[in-house]
Amino acid sequence: MGKKIPVWQILLLIVVMVGALMFTVLKKEGYMHGILAMVLCLACIIAMLNGYKWSYLQSAMINKISSSMEAVLIFITVGMLVAMWISGGIVQAMIYYGLKILSPQIFLVASCILCAIVAIATGSSWTTAGTIGVALMGIGVTMGISAPLVAGSIISGAYLGDKMSPLSDTTNLAPAMAGAKLFDHIGHMVWTVTPSLIVSLIIYFILGLGVDTSSATTSDIEALQQVLKDNFNLNPLLFIAPILVVVMAIKKLPALASIFIGAMVGLIFVPIFQGGSLADAACYELYAGYVSETGDAFVDELLTRGGIESMFYSTSLCLIALAFAGVLESSGMLASLCKILLRVAKTNGLLIMITLFTCIIVNILCADQYISIVLPGAMYKEEFENRRLKAKNLSRCLEDAGTLSSPLIPWTTCSAYMQGALGVNTFAYAPFAFLNWICPLISLFYGFTGISIEKMTEEEYEEAMARREEEQKRAAEAIEA
Repeated sequence: MGKKIPVWQILLLIVVMVGALMFTVLKKEGYMHGILAMVLCLACIIAMLNGYKWSYLQSAMINKISSSMEAVLIFITVGMLVAMWISGGIVQAMIYYGLKILSPQIFLVASCILCAIVAIATGSSWTTAGTIGVALMGIGVTMGISAPLVAGSIISGAYLGDKMSPLSDTTNLAPAMAGAKLFDHIGHMVWTVTPSLIVSLIIYFILGLGVDTSSATTSDIEALQQVLKDNFNLNPLLFIAPILVVVMAIKKLPALASIFIGAMVGLIFVPIFQGGSLADAACYELYAGYVSETGDAFVDELLTRGGIESMFYSTSLCLIALAFAGVLESSGMLASLCKILLRVAKTNGLLIMITLFTCIIVNILCADQYISIVLPGAMYKEEFENRRLKAKNLSRCLEDAGTLSSPLIPWTTCSAYMQGALGVNTFAYAPFAFLNWICPLISLFYGFTGISIEKMTEEEYEEAMARREEEQKRAAEAIEA
């Protein structure tokens, strides 16, 4: 073990990390993986200069990654599921029937709901905004609705669906960092998401009342539905797959098993409903994803995705971020930062406020929602346990602030993507992404009032302490070895 690392060295590391990541995102528009790996190396150097051995740091990185390996496996399985649900026609059926709720008279409300449906089906806010979101932008602007307002409704719906979908990478990452179970985490988020959605939809409805809609855009929707109908079998029996996954979630079957079974059901549906080759789906599409060849450029872009390969970006960035968190944690750097911040967290409400604040600050500084979940999760996990607060309270905070603030900060990867996909500047659409603002505020309100903040039973607390002791013991044994 080394000595306590001076605060100035920790701050130096943070400044270098922030500067390098902002340069990468804003100036070079490149990938953050390499830069984050270099920052990881710098963190190791600082730790070693203060007496920490490489074997200790390496073990810490491996242990941190191992603790979230279930989430990594889920990432890979989600890629398989998305590919099979598209190849089997399940996603197409969800989009086709989902479009039927799109009424020009309540366009903003409908676009928010539709994006939520697609995001829940695909597990991706990026996929939703970059495909159906683009179509909704064109339709909304044609109706006479301002582009920033349309973009705001799309982002609200897309991030709601992403946040609540068991297929989403961040929805799996947050409970993994907090030590919560996936479906417990999703169920706990209902407390903050439901009122946020209701308030957002009311605002969109009121704003939409003054819009002079045009029935001409109905043809665009019908054309999209026709392409789907002409190229795929949209039998309602396809909904067996998502219903099965929901039932397994309700029965609290492990998420990895539920998603894998869902993917296999999609694989079986390929020959049954779409007349495709089971061998091709298994040998090619499970890994490389589904490639749509309808001849319609928009539909092909919408449906060409999925596969194990599609999850490599998220998985690799997550692994590097976890390794970085492992070094910060094992060297005491996170503990030092925690002590500074926790000085003001005298109550559970203040602890939740600090957690939400930290997620947003990390998003601002690091420009990535994965890091804004990984670092605060590692920083505050033990403090939540010490106060006997269930892990799902922490995981909900990580999503309410980390996930939802990411598209509102102009230089984050999420914001950059949304600007490019929707063609609207972040500063223009951000005020209208109502759900992304309201949800963290409701989470903060719950923190101070105690509403939905669940505490551990004595048995759960003892299990958490035993688990922590076991993890520390394994880490010590790994170092000695």
